[in-house]
Amino acid sequence: MSPLHRLGAGTKLLGLCACSLALLAVRTPAESGVAVLGVLALYAAARLGPRALWSQVRPLRWFVPVLVAVQGATLGPTAATVLTTRLVALVALAGLVTLTTPTSAILGALERALGPLRRVRVDAERAALVLALAVRSVPVLASLAGSVRDAQRARGREHDVRALAVPLVVGALRRADALGEALRARGLDDPG
Repeated sequence: MSPLHRLGAGTKLLGLCACSLALLAVRTPAESGVAVLGVLALYAAARLGPRALWSQVRPLRWFVPVLVAVQGATLGPTAATVLTTRLVALVALAGLVTLTTPTSAILGALERALGPLRRVRVDAERAALVLALAVRSVPVLASLAGSVRDAQRARGREHDVRALAVPLVVGALRRADALGEALRARGLDDPG
């Protein structure tokens, strides 16, 4: 077990917030390279290899080329590279937290952090669950996008935006509906 695995969930979440803010300050390709080296160093410190890193950023493989193209056309190639690198680095860092921290520990840390909001009648457990579901939805939606992209390519329509957007939105709504039904079945829709 690595030192990163032994850190508390709250410490890792605070570190993720700090790294996110630091990534916002990245403005040049050289700074982007330093950020990437930092992410690689953290994965090495966690004793997680390239395969683990790839598993976290792989869902972005369909978004990155589109993102680079759109940003390149609007902001220029340098800005597109920097912005996309920041996004990929952030996803990799969030993945590192989830790879080195049990979900129950993350939920517990979120509940403790949101605990003071109970004074203003915020249910910390529900808020933590919503945040955890939001974080979990990112790879699920990325996987769905990959499946839609594969189907799109099989039909020879890889450049048709509607052929990607419509099935992706419909699939996301179906998954959200199924999740809502599962939560209702467990009594988590009761407001009080």
